[in-house]
Amino acid sequence: MKTLFLLLLFCHVSSAVKHSLKFFYTASAGVPDFPEFVVAGVVDEILSGYCDNNKNIVEPKQDWVNKLFEDDPQHLQWYTTKCSDDEPHFFKTTLDNLKQRFNQSGGVHVLQRMTGCEWDDETGEVNGFIQYGYDGEDFISFDLKTLTWIAPKPQAVTTKLRWDDDKGRIKYNENQLTEILPEFLKKYVDYGNSSLQRKDLPSVSLLQKTSSSPVSCHATGFYPDSATLIWRKDGEEIHEDVDHGEILPNHDGSFQMSVDLNLSSVTPEDWRRYDCVFQLSGVKNDIVTKLDKAEIRTNWEKSSDMTVPITAAAVVLVLIFITAVGLMAYKKKKAKCPPSPPDDGSELSEKLNPET
Repeated sequence: MKTLFLLLLFCHVSSAVKHSLKFFYTASAGVPDFPEFVVAGVVDEILSGYCDNNKNIVEPKQDWVNKLFEDDPQHLQWYTTKCSDDEPHFFKTTLDNLKQRFNQSGGVHVLQRMTGCEWDDETGEVNGFIQYGYDGEDFISFDLKTLTWIAPKPQAVTTKLRWDDDKGRIKYNENQLTEILPEFLKKYVDYGNSSLQRKDLPSVSLLQKTSSSPVSCHATGFYPDSATLIWRKDGEEIHEDVDHGEILPNHDGSFQMSVDLNLSSVTPEDWRRYDCVFQLSGVKNDIVTKLDKAEIRTNWEKSSDMTVPITAAAVVLVLIFITAVGLMAYKKKKAKCPPSPPDDGSELSEKLNPET
């Protein structure tokens, strides 16, 4: 259940081609042996700290976060209040209201908010986002271009109308997403420069489950995840009979990915015409792996050699203990933390409740 829960928690996590900052507030009901309220933050897809309603303390999980908190105790204090004050009560109340709105009782239910931004340090482009999810599906999100809320479900329309009418909060959200969070992110990138801006090349292997299965080109251990993995024929990228997998996190903060090539219509003589190419943004030299039957690791001839890292589940278990520093990064301007948003607990809970 923990694995499923945190897969849901990070279902929106995207590529780190640009620097990114994401804060999560998550409330759950009916999940055994798991906190009812979790606050998490992710910088460039790396978990930086964690707190929940069981411990009520912020746990930094990166050295640079410890340094940041030492230099700016108010920063730590602001996050601590988000873990231990009114937020757990607000999310629990809101979750109960949504269960009524969806006519639900019992079972597992999850309410989540993700607030964050992406920043391109070359172009200066900034993109901010606020999204609410309920039971693994989008519930309502903020459109920064139109400064309105988007309600993909009928049950969210009441909330949209009330939030669209709250001009003060809309202005607050705009300022948060275009100024406050980007300042937060730039500060984090500065403190975590040595780890966040490193370039790690992967090990690349050719793998095959059975003699008739596609050949998988598997790269693992690279960082950041602004990478591509392709198959080529005679030096040209091919798309036919090619299946690209998703980029997945490893337990150590690095990433892995695979791309499969179906060779059912390729003669053995033509295998030498194919190769797999790994490209990492910011690194000049690519890693080129020739398609060679002798280099393929299988579990049908020598099963002991088949050592594909199954890390998606492992990282999820780690995330339970290292999820990030705070959410609602409505940040402080420069060195000081920002004031709390206007009456989040009672006001938002009321607005999510269609009967009030």
